[in-house]
Amino acid sequence: MAKHDMKNMDNSNAGKNDSMAMSMSEPEQGNDGVRAIELQLEQMRALQRQLDQAYQHEVAAQKEEDSRARELMESDPRGHIQMMKMEQEHRQLALELPRLLLQHEAQVYQELQSAQATAQSKMPETGKMMGQMLSMARWSQIPLLVLGLWLIVSPFSLGYRSVPLIWSDLISGILVTALAVIAFRTKRVWAAWANAFVGLWLAFAPIAFWAPDAAAYANDTWVGMLVITFAVLIPMMMKMPGPEFPLGWSYNPSSWLQRAPILALALLSFFLARYMTAFQLGHISWVWDPIFGNGTVLVLGSELSKSFPISDAGLGAFTYLVELLSGFMGDPRRWRTMPWMVALFGFMVVPLGIVSVVLIMLQPVVVGSWCTACLLSALFMLIMVALSLDEVIAMLQFLVQTRRAGKSVWRAFWLGGDALGDNLTPRRPGTERPSQMFWGVTLPWNLLVTAVLGAWLMIAPSVFQTQGQAADSDHILGALVVTVAIVAFAEVTRAARFINIALALGIIVLPWVFGGATLASSINDVITGVLIIALSIPPGKIRNTYESWNPLIV
Repeated sequence: MAKHDMKNMDNSNAGKNDSMAMSMSEPEQGNDGVRAIELQLEQMRALQRQLDQAYQHEVAAQKEEDSRARELMESDPRGHIQMMKMEQEHRQLALELPRLLLQHEAQVYQELQSAQATAQSKMPETGKMMGQMLSMARWSQIPLLVLGLWLIVSPFSLGYRSVPLIWSDLISGILVTALAVIAFRTKRVWAAWANAFVGLWLAFAPIAFWAPDAAAYANDTWVGMLVITFAVLIPMMMKMPGPEFPLGWSYNPSSWLQRAPILALALLSFFLARYMTAFQLGHISWVWDPIFGNGTVLVLGSELSKSFPISDAGLGAFTYLVELLSGFMGDPRRWRTMPWMVALFGFMVVPLGIVSVVLIMLQPVVVGSWCTACLLSALFMLIMVALSLDEVIAMLQFLVQTRRAGKSVWRAFWLGGDALGDNLTPRRPGTERPSQMFWGVTLPWNLLVTAVLGAWLMIAPSVFQTQGQAADSDHILGALVVTVAIVAFAEVTRAARFINIALALGIIVLPWVFGGATLASSINDVITGVLIIALSIPPGKIRNTYESWNPLIV
């Protein structure tokens, strides 16, 4: 019965409270001490939930016992008195235990705040610690000396035919060598970051000068990546102290498992763009397209592509490369230790996704052909947008909390900071399983079907022989529907699905306004638009918590 449950809980709580008192009497220092007190609070809050459940059982049991007490009042007055005495004891116990536990919890919470303040006062500033990391990893400057010397001799060893690229590699090699020596001898942080910018230039130079040699392009790309890696990536991977989970979140959006699928997709997109760049620079004479035949060749050689001052595929490859490298920057706490890097990462992902969608929309409209590699790159980009938005939201929330705490947001953005307040939100266990890569993203069936309907609209003009503005409308609106549906896979942007309702209204109306539509295509657009509206209403399952962002997930 509930009464016995309360007695047993009383005994167990007494033992647990004794152990808590013993552990709290010991001095707690540093982050280990803070975490120990946090665990005590979590334990007590779990006990509170158990007490609430036991109290509800007690209330239900009281209703049954009240009817029995009325019967005993007439048949056995002594038994009635004894029973009422026991009932009073149980009721007092049911009320007293939660009150005592709350009092004890308040004391532990005060100790937690004191321990956090002590640990934070002893902890060096985040920006200063990141500078120290570069000093601690001095060995990473040694490979830069070799890379710098290789850059000086490689134009002559590989037979560069571009004079600007020869001078670019010579100057870059001298800079890499000199900056590596400065960083190694003086431990100057600026020298390491300067070398990182030299690495970025090396990756960009072949498309800026339209490198005529495949060897020159490959050499500068890979050497640039290695320069950035040894200059800043390796030192910045050192583990930072402090809380790992954003305040009020049930998981960490900056963990390595969370970043793994984004990095994999960025690498695949880089290889695709690099392949198309080789064609535009004249290193290869043909681009294989398994679906649209010579569609990729027509797109890459179109007037739209030629309107760019540099190779548009090469610009995409460079952007994917920067995105890949920035994804490796920082440890799992970078949402608060490197907000600027998270902002850069988000800037590289989201705008590039929008540009990819625009290019897809323009392919059938302007060029009149599709490009398989372009479609794959755009799909990968949209998936990366959905996977990376949660980290950006966590970073923005941290900056808002910094402002509310009266601290400098500008300083926190560039130098990072510590989490503000305790984080006792129930967390999803870090099981290190593959499913953890996709926490924060769910695939509701209605959004999946919506994405399929958008893809169907993109190919419908070919099926129904739609012409003119009606065909362009289906191409453009279909691509936008796919984009919105995939972005809404992310729980933090689930509300974006409502945009598809407005797009669906355009899908229904525009074929009757524009010329070139057939009766079958118009009916298809009406049915598709109505389905998209209906499917855009349910929110789907939300599995995580996001602190102040939760009310915006509708």
